[in-house]
Amino acid sequence: MADYHGEFKVPGGKLVIADLMANGGEITAASINGDFFLEPDEALADINGALVGLSTEAPNATISEAVSDAVGPTTVMFGFDPAAVAVAVRRALGHATTWADHDWEIIPPTTLSITENVALDEILTREVADGRRNPTLRLWEWDERSVVIGSFQSYRNEVDPEGVQKYGVTVVRRISGGGAMFMEAGNCITYSLYLPSSLVDGLSFADSYPFLDAWVMEALAKTGVKAFYKPLNDIATEAGKIGGAAQKRLVNGALLHHVTMSYDIDAAKMTEVLRIGREKISDKGIASAQKRVDPLKRQTGMSREEIFETMMATFEGRYGAHRVALSAESLADARALAERKFATRQWLHRVP
Repeated sequence: MADYHGEFKVPGGKLVIADLMANGGEITAASINGDFFLEPDEALADINGALVGLSTEAPNATISEAVSDAVGPTTVMFGFDPAAVAVAVRRALGHATTWADHDWEIIPPTTLSITENVALDEILTREVADGRRNPTLRLWEWDERSVVIGSFQSYRNEVDPEGVQKYGVTVVRRISGGGAMFMEAGNCITYSLYLPSSLVDGLSFADSYPFLDAWVMEALAKTGVKAFYKPLNDIATEAGKIGGAAQKRLVNGALLHHVTMSYDIDAAKMTEVLRIGREKISDKGIASAQKRVDPLKRQTGMSREEIFETMMATFEGRYGAHRVALSAESLADARALAERKFATRQWLHRVP
């Protein structure tokens, strides 16, 4: 039985393999296998039987529900679950993809205005959606003092206008959700992934975050940082949070995954610029006890440039990616979009 073959490694769990046969738009035979644990043994036949007769176009929810109903509440599925079976089945049938199914590119750090950086996130995600760009990792670089707020945050609640004016801060709103970040030049490690939604087909939002950032955990480990995900979207070490992720899923089939990690932040200045920042660190003694929040600089002893290189090399080695330059066309499109959208008061204050 090898007409269709799909594999899914459950984040933090086991490998699930689906070997299927199909005819006339229906699954006619199924063999689910892998290094998972399942009790009782007879439940494996129940899982396989539940898949037979399903449409080859069945969505994840339908497959997962069929498997769940077949095994019942007393079956123990250790290291996988019905949703994982659904992902493996969808991959076998070509509806879901793996990292290896794509030709990945990397855009190294290119100094741009912060407004151009957020505009590029929308432009490059849409290029992937339209099939005009391969899935891409882009590392941010900028040379100005800025604050990037989440798509749904209130400008009034997040930003202190006096601090913004005092320090000459450019405030922009991105298209992804999540929280505000104080981003002086050189104080953060920021990157974006632009990818087809098929790569996270069947994954919950909670599972998609660590799945998409497994490579950066490997890169951080190479720098001596033992990082892990703290649900939903925080990247942390034993010493505390070092960064956070955000996503935006477009209706035409592409996804933006955005991450910012602290490298060397001026905490005192941050609390003058961000209102919420004062409350977040009020119980940590940061404002009075130290002037900088520098987890990556302190924990690695490496320059940002060295960390960037480690990240790109890890991504290359893991996914076979190659480096490319940011095209003049994409940059021109981003500058035009920045002017008509991201630099406007209407967009910035769309949530007052």
